[in-house]
Amino acid sequence: MRLVSGGLRVRRAAEPSEPESEETTEPAHHEHAHPEHHHEHTHPEHHPGHDYNHMKEKFMNELSHLPIPMWAVAAIVVLVLVLVACFIFCVFKKCFGKKKKPKKARERKAAGRRRKEKEGDGESGEKDGEGKKDGEEEEKEQEKLGKLEFSLDYNFTDSQLIVGILQAQDLAAMDMGGTSDPYVKVFLLPDKKKKYETKVQRKNLSPVFNETFIFKIPYAELGGKILILQVFDFDRFSKHDMIGEIKIPMNSVDLGQPMQQWRDLESGEKEEEKLGDICISLRYVPTAGKLTVNIMEAKNLKKMDVGGLSDPYVKIVLQQNGKRIKKKKTTVKKNTLNPYFNESFSFEVPFEQIQKVQVVITVYDYDKLGSNDPIGKTFMGYGATGVGLRHWSDMLANPRRPVAQWHTLMPEEEVDAALKAKPR
Repeated sequence: MRLVSGGLRVRRAAEPSEPESEETTEPAHHEHAHPEHHHEHTHPEHHPGHDYNHMKEKFMNELSHLPIPMWAVAAIVVLVLVLVACFIFCVFKKCFGKKKKPKKARERKAAGRRRKEKEGDGESGEKDGEGKKDGEEEEKEQEKLGKLEFSLDYNFTDSQLIVGILQAQDLAAMDMGGTSDPYVKVFLLPDKKKKYETKVQRKNLSPVFNETFIFKIPYAELGGKILILQVFDFDRFSKHDMIGEIKIPMNSVDLGQPMQQWRDLESGEKEEEKLGDICISLRYVPTAGKLTVNIMEAKNLKKMDVGGLSDPYVKIVLQQNGKRIKKKKTTVKKNTLNPYFNESFSFEVPFEQIQKVQVVITVYDYDKLGSNDPIGKTFMGYGATGVGLRHWSDMLANPRRPVAQWHTLMPEEEVDAALKAKPR
């Protein structure tokens, strides 16, 4: 039995050395021939270094039997090594990277950042506030339009409101030359039936007027009125520009005694309704007693038709003491708010009567089916004020020469009331 077990041990120990036996058959025969001697020589083969060499040789032997080429195996090994290196690097960075700041430190830093932002916002807010204040001051400075001195009195015996336009100071310059040609309009709201105008003061920003205007109105009705004083810059060839205005509610004024005061002009509101403007040329020849009225053109007329246009024509009436002497009219201009006429009409007016007649201009909208609606009206001559009076005066001062002037159209009832009123 001992001999059999010993044979088994020798056989097991001899199995790892099969590769050597394949290479050299001669030692194998020697081992089988002398089993005792082989047993003695097997002890050095169990050395760790010898085992490692055997394992390496076995691994290389198995590797050589694989069905893939060696370069593919090398590539796989390199790929595996790269993946392992990346994994190790990530673990190292996660575990040994920069540590986060403590929570309190982070909170302190965030609070400091918020505090700086608030300070920055406060500074910008202060700057914005200063900018707004500066802008408001600049606007206020720009809104200085000048001031007007006026007087108010009421005659209880004759039921008359007496308005005095005395003078103005530091008016805004409206012309290119840095001056203005101011005059003042005076009227009562809401009716506007009677409107007065002062004389124009040429190229003067601190004009003296010293003119008085009278409104006949019962004292009981005066409380619901508003007195309007509007300062305009006169312009011969275009619409007059408003410099500023003063509104005086009559229920806030003590008319028990005369008053006189200065007030700053305020920016005027735009008129609620524009009727348009008309350009008229007047020419008078005293020796022949011939008055020529040329209706040149109109602009910005009020829309009267459903389609947003009008069919305007102009009616010219020469009258004296409210009685119509002669009337003429232009042709109709279809579908326009800016008609061009350039039509002349002549009237015979003796020189001794030229100061007593009136030329009334009315712009109508022609209507085939119904009555023709008046768009606006104006007049020149006896009893006229403002532009109408100046135009007539310029015509008389320049005999035989045509004098052109733009007139703003007024409501028909307002002009009719002025025609009936006795001139100042």
